[in-house]
Amino acid sequence: MLDSMQEKPNFVFITGGVLSGIGKGVTTASIAKLFQFRGYNIRIIKIDPYLNIDPGTLNPIEHGEVFVTDQTWTFQPVDGFEFTISEIDLDFGTYERFTGMEVHPSQNITSGQIYLSVILEEREGGFLGRTVQIIPHVTDRIKQRIWEVVNKNPIPDVLLVEIGGTVGDIEAMPFLEAVRQIVRELGRFRTAVVHVTLVPYMISVGEFKTKPTQHSVRTLQSLGLQPDITICRAERKLPDSAKEKIALFCNIPTERVVSNPDIPVIYQLPLSFEEEGLGNILVEHFGMEPRTPDTSSWSGMVESYENATDMVVIAMPGKYTTLGDSYKSINQALADAAATCGTRIEIRWIETETRCTIESLTEDLSDVDGVLLTPGFGERGVEGMICAASVALKSKIPLLGICYGAQLSTVAFARNIMKWKGAHTTEVDIDSLYPVVDLMDEQKLTDTKGGTMRLGGHAVHIVKGTRLYEIYGVEKVHERFRHRYHLIDRYLKKMQEKGLKISAFDSTGRIINAIEFDDHPFWIGVQYHPEFKSRPDEPHPLYLGLIRAAMEYKKMRVK
Repeated sequence: MLDSMQEKPNFVFITGGVLSGIGKGVTTASIAKLFQFRGYNIRIIKIDPYLNIDPGTLNPIEHGEVFVTDQTWTFQPVDGFEFTISEIDLDFGTYERFTGMEVHPSQNITSGQIYLSVILEEREGGFLGRTVQIIPHVTDRIKQRIWEVVNKNPIPDVLLVEIGGTVGDIEAMPFLEAVRQIVRELGRFRTAVVHVTLVPYMISVGEFKTKPTQHSVRTLQSLGLQPDITICRAERKLPDSAKEKIALFCNIPTERVVSNPDIPVIYQLPLSFEEEGLGNILVEHFGMEPRTPDTSSWSGMVESYENATDMVVIAMPGKYTTLGDSYKSINQALADAAATCGTRIEIRWIETETRCTIESLTEDLSDVDGVLLTPGFGERGVEGMICAASVALKSKIPLLGICYGAQLSTVAFARNIMKWKGAHTTEVDIDSLYPVVDLMDEQKLTDTKGGTMRLGGHAVHIVKGTRLYEIYGVEKVHERFRHRYHLIDRYLKKMQEKGLKISAFDSTGRIINAIEFDDHPFWIGVQYHPEFKSRPDEPHPLYLGLIRAAMEYKKMRVK
């Protein structure tokens, strides 16, 4: 392992304590931005301790959205075993939006990948004569994977590694042990351990409570890791007295206790960290060249959020609405597009398993300015989504359908405009008389679910003269896909007689990538996921199109 080491990069390891969901992903992305402000190159790894090979088969309500990369990666633990990976943890969406960099699937390391590669190698005889153990074999494999990411050219100045879960979780212990070994091998001045914790504010006594942070840090210390910096999540900014107490009991200088209060604009966090001096602290810790951070363009982007005065309401009918992270990239793409248009966004969640009739959806959509019909899989909540599309179709509410949403909006068109009773997707009704959506031919040849969809980046060929072409302004773009089912050409050709247009195809002309309806202010469905390519300083054209159409619809609605 030591032979693989370079003079750079420096390593920042981000761990979490007290509870999950306190914002390690945003913290990691914000720290990466501090280095980018200074002109340093970065790369990010996310470690997920679950035993899945990737998150592709996880329920979004349990884990949040599955982020899709542009590239696919063939994970080959040993010869003869291959897994295609393009589905990775949702935090990578945050990384891409903050840094502007496209990530590679190999940057997401899971316990499943590590254990499988070690076990399969053992079966092939790779450890003959040795007892295979967590230490050193699993920890060595973890370090090997980390160095493989490091050694891809160009080698970054700083590698950030976020450890998923919470310190104390049994699943994360091999990864934290591998981190301990890397810190030992490289030394304290090429590594920095950043621990993110919760500091609750007790209203009853009017005081911040630091004890959870103290216990969390002691748990980390018991694993051989001393945090160099503690980032404290709290409702409000920490007073100096709380910082000093945390510094005393966690064995770090007071200036390395960094406050991370609730903020209205997520992109404000790197600027808040700069105010706390975190960027300079890290550069000094590593002995890197001090540079003046250039935050001007980032600050201007944040101001566009803060200065937005108007409001548009976008309904999101779907089946995973009980967890906002299920649609994290969509939520952010809408917010980014709204800020660019000088407005703010209010998302109106509609759970379509319970709100599933024309009457209930007519009521729910009566005061919204647009509809985003969400992606998903399976039968649950589908009729409600079709009803939502039907109401938007009849009431001429701007609608953007994403993946499953595009398919179900097409079903709504078939039922309402074509009068095809029972039109459906075979994902739900295998015996439909009008199966306007069906399995792709190659999907009929596989029974396995993990990594077998049409995944990753593919060319989208846009038809000239369509609204989609007007939105993009070019004939060919590259978008990210994640689907098994697709729109069936023979039915779509009949629908064209009633105004439904096919506005984009794949490179073969066989797969329909987008549809739209002429007799409507904004009715577009796309088979791909444009939200994965949206950025705060460059929102995706389709989301800009929806927000602009919603703003126009609102003007008409309030007259």
